[in-house]
Amino acid sequence: MTLSQAKEKLEKYGQQHLLKYYDELSEKEKEALLAQIEATDMDVLESCKHKEELVKKGEITPLKAMQLPEIQANQETFTAKGLEAIRAGKVGAVLLAGGMGTRLGSDNPKGMFNVGLTRELYIFECIINNLLDVVHQAQAWVHLFVMTSDKNHDATVKFLTEHDFFGYRADHVHFFTQEMAAATDYQGKIYLEEKGKLSTSPNGNGGWFVSMKNAGLLDMVHSQGIEWMNVFAVDNVLQRIADPCFVGATIQKNCVAGAKVVRKNAPDEKVGVICLEDGRPSIVEYYDLTEELASAKDENGDPAYYFGVILNYLFSVTELERILEKRLPLHIVEKKIPYLNEAGELVKPEAPNGYKYENLVLDMIHQMESCLPFEVEREKEFAPIKNMTGIDSVESARALLQKNGVQL
Repeated sequence: MTLSQAKEKLEKYGQQHLLKYYDELSEKEKEALLAQIEATDMDVLESCKHKEELVKKGEITPLKAMQLPEIQANQETFTAKGLEAIRAGKVGAVLLAGGMGTRLGSDNPKGMFNVGLTRELYIFECIINNLLDVVHQAQAWVHLFVMTSDKNHDATVKFLTEHDFFGYRADHVHFFTQEMAAATDYQGKIYLEEKGKLSTSPNGNGGWFVSMKNAGLLDMVHSQGIEWMNVFAVDNVLQRIADPCFVGATIQKNCVAGAKVVRKNAPDEKVGVICLEDGRPSIVEYYDLTEELASAKDENGDPAYYFGVILNYLFSVTELERILEKRLPLHIVEKKIPYLNEAGELVKPEAPNGYKYENLVLDMIHQMESCLPFEVEREKEFAPIKNMTGIDSVESARALLQKNGVQL
């Protein structure tokens, strides 16, 4: 992009201030700034002026989950179907690992956090061990795609390489970096975090598939014959990945997506709830769940919106490609954003001072024609690590790991 082209784009969106320090920059810094301006999607920035409109939901109705008794009764059939797909190379796994361990008191990528007590046991190691269980069961390797962020890519690649991928085949591990989105003040003006650099943040976990495509990895997906992608978050150390029973049940039920779910432990538990929205699969976040929905009952007297998602989804690659050109709903999140003040000095605010713009993976479910909510046992597959102590913490995850026979 040339300087005149950049000026034209910035004028269109009212962002001319981004070139304030242009003449002070080196040639290399000028090139980097122009490239960033070219790559930044500025169409979304006006959204902050009517962000209340973005969160409106359609008509919410229940979506029945496949519950544990049905799964157990058909376990052999589902597992055989899933193993068949895994052995044929049709199943890939995508680890969303762009986060940092800030809330755990660490400056490293979250996956590098050590949950061990008497030995080193890292979050990344727990996840790879869980995937290796399936590799051994199927006697076939699963391609693992690891999504990093600008902030943690180098550290993540270095760490996993130095640890020899904890026994995983290196030629089956593929890294890609999550796309970034601009961060703005409350009027939608993009902040500068350096004189030659826009303030950005990862574009939300819903950007994983377009980020994979932009990294050129879809060619490999096609050449390897991968038809299903199991997407999961870095912070759940107990989850089963490429779980043959889950894969097999989704295929057997002719669904194009599946979502692992747990029974909520309380009506106000902070997990998104699987449901139908205007007749299509959807997820209502816990903060959008009205009292009326939370207290609704089904025909058996059980809560109608009983099952919470754990960010472990299975998607048909064909369906993912179908929705590539569609815009996912935009989530505008109030955050503390470091920025350059009028004097060109870096300010690190102590209170929220603007917005970050994100797409979420849960919104991809609503783009699917069908989705199988698949119940798993909470104590065997749900040990998220959000904080050091208390609910969903290092403390609670350690207790659950030990309960499942993992030596700490």
